Amino acid sequence: MTPDEKIQELNLILPEPIKLPPNLEMQFSWVRVSGNRVFISGHVALNSDGSISEVTGKVGGAVTVEQGYEAARQTGLAILSSLKQELGTLNNITAWLRVFGMVNVEPGFVKTPPVINGFSDLIIDVFGKEIGNHSRSAVGMAELPFGAPVEIEAEVEIST
Repeated sequence: MTPDEKIQELNLILPEPIKLPPNLEMQFSWVRVSGNRVFISGHVALNSDGSISEVTGKVGGAVTVEQGYEAARQTGLAILSSLKQELGTLNNITAWLRVFGMVNVEPGFVKTPPVINGFSDLIIDVFGKEIGNHSRSAVGMAELPFGAPVEIEAEVEIST
């Protein structure tokens, strides 16, 4: 089963492109293709309409590990949406190479890997272990854009 078919089978909804707050401009590409490598800028969790998720705050404080896991999963859906918009399909992704997961944490919170598992689990569900398996970091940060609990950037390989 292809990744595009798997998304339909799992009833996953890829959000619309990000809707930034008023008067905010971003002068970079969300997805940058260079040869057979695709670099994905940091994404946060989005609602289906592309608005930034209202779940904000620090994991280990106002945000639970379970909410952080779901935010990482929603961030994954946002990344898949950006990839599909840029590439036209997810079916030509041949490998997930690198994932950098950032978690907005309360001081002393060290359970960042279970939070970023929300992303990793989604990618392996959609792409399978052979393509979806990736190297990964899951680090704590003092703050993230928009107060998001999770931000993730990644790199994939595509067939050209």
